[in-house]
Parts: sequence; structure tokens; C-alpha cells
Amino acid sequence: MTAGDLTRVHELDTICFSAPWSLRNFQYELEENESSSQWVAEFRDGLIVGAIVAWLVVGEVHIATLSVDPAYRRHGIATRLVCTALRDGVQRGAESSTLEVRAGNTAAQRLYYKFGYQLVGRRPGYYLDNQEDALLLTLYDLDELHLMVIGCQG
Repeated sequence: MTAGDLTRVHELDTICFSAPWSLRNFQYELEENESSSQWVAEFRDGLIVGAIVAWLVVGEVHIATLSVDPAYRRHGIATRLVCTALRDGVQRGAESSTLEVRAGNTAAQRLYYKFGYQLVGRRPGYYLDNQEDALLLTLYDLDELHLMVIGCQG
């Protein structure tokens, strides 16, 4: 992700989420947050169709946000973005990963369970826009072997 991508990344977040991040949030992640890594997925014509922000915190990759343009879903874009974030985390010493996902977002849950994430908790009323609960998911034993098993080869 570059500064030139921020407007499109923010647009994607707005399309995908009822409580999107602000443009300033993405700018902060890109320019100021030293724990943050960000990637975009581009279609053949250079159109950004997906984005992910992940934080590396005390040996843990925390997936902060992941969005894929609805017109480009079901093509493996989210899978490749998550693989990229997890691979980067492993290379930087991460041993696990966590994230929050809306309790009603079953499509995202299926994606994360495919990677081996496990349900470890629930955060009641976590999402302020509608008081929806968040499911707290954790992926333990994150290493190169795990990445190979789940199909995240370089």
C-alpha cells in the first residue's frame, strides 16, 4: 500500500463495512504506526480490489481490517491477502495471530476457519454502529510449516 492507494482503500472500506475506517486511519497506519503493515491486491488493470492492514504486536499478527471489492469476491483475493500478512508476520517473528470478526459475518468466519483460526472468545457489543458482538479468533502455532499446510507458499 502506498499513499497513492489511500483514497481507493478507503473507498473499499466504505463499500464493505457499515462502520468503515476513516481516510486518516489508513494514513496513520501507512505513515505513523510502526507496528502496522499494509498491502493491496490489484486486478490486471491496476484497479485495487482488496486491502489488508495487520499489526505485529508481541509476536502476534493482529489482522486489523480486510476488505475485498464485492465485484471481485470468491476469487481468492482475501486468501492471498491473509497469506501475505501471515507470511510477513512469521518472517518478523510472529508465533500466532488474532482478529475480531462480526458474529454475523459468516463468510469472513469461513475464511478464517480455513486458515485454522479458533474461536477463543466473544466481545459483546464490540461494534459501535449496531452493538453487534465480535468473535475473537486466534491462530496458534503460526510458523512456516503451518503456512505450507494451509497453502500459503511464497
